[in-house]
Amino acid sequence: MGLSSAGIGSGLDVTGIVSQLMSIEQRPLTALTTKQSDYKAKLSAFGSIQSGIASFQSTLKKLSDPKNLQTIKATVADTNVLGTSGGAGAVPGDYSIEVTKLAQSQKLASAGQLNAQAVVGTGTLTFDFGTISGGTLGTDGKYSGSAFTSNGAGSKQVTIDSSNNTLNGIRDAINSASIGVTASVINDGGATPYRLALSNSQTGEASSMKISVSGDAALGNLLNHDPAGSQALTQTVAAQNAALKVDGLDISKPSNTFSDVVPGVTLTLKKTNAGSPTNLSVTRDTNAVKANVQEFVDGYNKLTGSLKSLTSYDMTSKKGAALYGDSSVRNMLGQLRGLVTGTITGGASSLTRLSDAGVSYQADGTLKLDATKLQTVIDTQFDQLPGLFAASGTSTDSQVSYVGSTAKTQSGSYAVSISQLATQGSQTGSGAANLDYSGGNNALQVSLDGLSANINLRDGSYASTSELVSDLQTRINGNSTFTQAGSAVSISADASGVLSMLSNRFGSNSSITLGGTAASLLLGGAGNTTTGLALTGQINGAAATSLGQTLTGASGNAAEGLKVSVSNGSTGSRGNVQYSQGFAYQLDQLASSFLGENGMISMRTDGINSALKRLDSDRLNLEAKLGRIQKQYQDQFTKLDTTMSSMNSTSSYLTGQLTALANNTTN
Repeated sequence: MGLSSAGIGSGLDVTGIVSQLMSIEQRPLTALTTKQSDYKAKLSAFGSIQSGIASFQSTLKKLSDPKNLQTIKATVADTNVLGTSGGAGAVPGDYSIEVTKLAQSQKLASAGQLNAQAVVGTGTLTFDFGTISGGTLGTDGKYSGSAFTSNGAGSKQVTIDSSNNTLNGIRDAINSASIGVTASVINDGGATPYRLALSNSQTGEASSMKISVSGDAALGNLLNHDPAGSQALTQTVAAQNAALKVDGLDISKPSNTFSDVVPGVTLTLKKTNAGSPTNLSVTRDTNAVKANVQEFVDGYNKLTGSLKSLTSYDMTSKKGAALYGDSSVRNMLGQLRGLVTGTITGGASSLTRLSDAGVSYQADGTLKLDATKLQTVIDTQFDQLPGLFAASGTSTDSQVSYVGSTAKTQSGSYAVSISQLATQGSQTGSGAANLDYSGGNNALQVSLDGLSANINLRDGSYASTSELVSDLQTRINGNSTFTQAGSAVSISADASGVLSMLSNRFGSNSSITLGGTAASLLLGGAGNTTTGLALTGQINGAAATSLGQTLTGASGNAAEGLKVSVSNGSTGSRGNVQYSQGFAYQLDQLASSFLGENGMISMRTDGINSALKRLDSDRLNLEAKLGRIQKQYQDQFTKLDTTMSSMNSTSSYLTGQLTALANNTTN
């Protein structure tokens, strides 16, 4: 409450007296305010540390993943022909690239119409996509004697009604249906200038269009298009695969992006250069590695510099920083220092200290990079760098490979033994496959890896077993139920025409079974079905869990979370996997522990927030108490002022009376 003087009375300075007394009474409040400010400064400092650790972690991610230490650089002589991007796993070398064809999508155009707004008709457009084979393409853009084989992606329908039955309306309806076909109306300047142009968004020879129209005859006359039959539309651009030669080897793909031709390199075709090959040079991207190591050094120095600054003491001002004397921050610094000055154990790499790669610990607690020494390691021991910085593993068995690990996996050498290799589910025919599926005998129920889908074969005959195999595999592998799950099947036929189908997955969930009216025709009878077997084995003497061809170390074991892939080979002992945790990986794990829910920073900030909450409560209580004390002082000294004023009045009265009495006596 505010201070005020009585304003009348003895002239006692009530305001001044109460103010001076309250300045003494308020000393505990001042001390509490100072303590609150100190705690808030600590909280802000820990927030700064939290941000600094998170920033340091972002640099560690670039080294804790082995792939980032094995990046490559792909350079092409003629960038007008193709673009490149490099990844991990590439093998340095030079490749001759000759692009003979670019992938393109099919484009069709309708007959000209006098008015784009005139009514055409109503009905349903059914789009199918597939491959046109055989026959000839005339100069009029129409096929003769050709066959159309669906790619198994399924048909798409577009409804044309009274709201969209003009050329412009049909265009808009197709575009709104999002079926992968783009429609436009073009004006060719002729007597009937308006033509509907259709373009498939997918490239490749298996993306040709077949359009069936049910409804008004006028709509059918305009848009019915069967490459193997009547064609109302004109083909202006044929669907085509991309084709190129890599060191003379012919390769074809449905798109202009090739990611599995040169290992670790993605090629994007731009133009053809038939007869004039260009050179692709694949080299290790050593500059990226050096930049990542330097960034790691800089990030470490920045973080530890911040920690030291926040715990420092200024001898001149005799003041400590916000976290001066804080043991938790000293503990962080100690753990960081212990890691970077330590040794990597368990791995196969001869690089076990940061100093082996030119990163040395200085007397002032910073790291320093010797770029020359790092370059020497890159030139001579490049393959061992991942083991120095990342979590990595190597196997003594060429068919057993390290896949990954978890934070619980301990460094070490772990024996791997296999009691059962993973196998693939399969189904084989009992006799030769039939080639005729007409008369409604083309319905097929496919069960693949526990998923089911209905697929229709061609309603007709196949020219050969190889054509049947190709079409069946395309239809199954193109079905969305299977593609979304990553399932696929490989189909082949022996010299007698007996089909063999093999799921591309491994393990007990791997299976392939055919049903429906077409099944017995395909299998030449009931067929023989075999379900895949699960991979079973041990890692470090304990039974491991399996998924496909991968084993994972058991919980509670030193190898817990260690994942290895067993691609082939025999049962029994399969050698050892040597696993190590590199410096960047360990530092990343340490940083995560600092930032975790039960980490050092969380514990300290929780404690500070609790203290601030208590201080807020103490402050409210103290302010209420000071208010009462101030009122007591105010009342006390106001009463004193009143009493003194009364006494002064009495004194003045008595003085006056005595003076008057004295005057009367004298007279």
